[in-house]
Amino acid sequence: MNSLDIRTAHVIRYVTPLREGGSMPAIIDADDGFPYVLKFRGAGQGKKALIAELIGGEMARRLGLNMPEQVFLHLDESFSKTEPDEEIQDLLKFSVGLNLGLHFLSGALTYDPHITKVDPLIASKVVLLDSLITNIDRTPRNPNLLLWNRKLWLIDHGASLYFQHNWANWRTSIDKTFPAIKDHILLPQASSLEAAKETLRVQLDELWLKELLGRVPDEWLMEETDSLSPTEKRHAYLEFLLTRLSNIHVLTKEANDVRATRI
Repeated sequence: MNSLDIRTAHVIRYVTPLREGGSMPAIIDADDGFPYVLKFRGAGQGKKALIAELIGGEMARRLGLNMPEQVFLHLDESFSKTEPDEEIQDLLKFSVGLNLGLHFLSGALTYDPHITKVDPLIASKVVLLDSLITNIDRTPRNPNLLLWNRKLWLIDHGASLYFQHNWANWRTSIDKTFPAIKDHILLPQASSLEAAKETLRVQLDELWLKELLGRVPDEWLMEETDSLSPTEKRHAYLEFLLTRLSNIHVLTKEANDVRATRI
């Protein structure tokens, strides 16, 4: 399956909430026969977090990193009417419509750097991807990395692309470096940053990025508080990503410099 053939399914059963996360995702069953971790449009950062999840996750897959399949999931209004927990009831009520699901990796373990070593090129690609999309949430406190079938899997990119939370001044962060890279859990193992840099340059080309942004649903791009249209926002995401890719050598140097002080 092409990485950008994003399927659509319908939620048929709410199984259990995952209360570890602030946005309280849930395990659900869908009508395609698979369980998913459902990310709700009605949670915390709302649809913008789903956009970041979709873009970050598919960029990771494009780079050859392991990502659970992402699927658009329709949630019916009937689920909120039968949910006894008021907090979950509200979440379901505000999430009716199109949400995002990730294949549930049953039996997966949280990555522990003291136990598992990661291939230097894989670690380097993750570090540079997170620097590119400004993902602040891949730290020892919250790795957002899983071990499943003896392989490293990436999850949770909702805390990236934070420029989208301020459309009035979104260009102010486009040329900035990413000082938060100093806290990245894989930075100590990322000794192949130069090779990873070339992979990002080749794989994340403009044509592919346009195709990816075309997969973002219009309804996720529409907010009453924003003046930009979905088309204008897609252009903004593209400009942001292409500009940062043109500066990938700067982000690579920043990561290498920080590594030098930590090792």
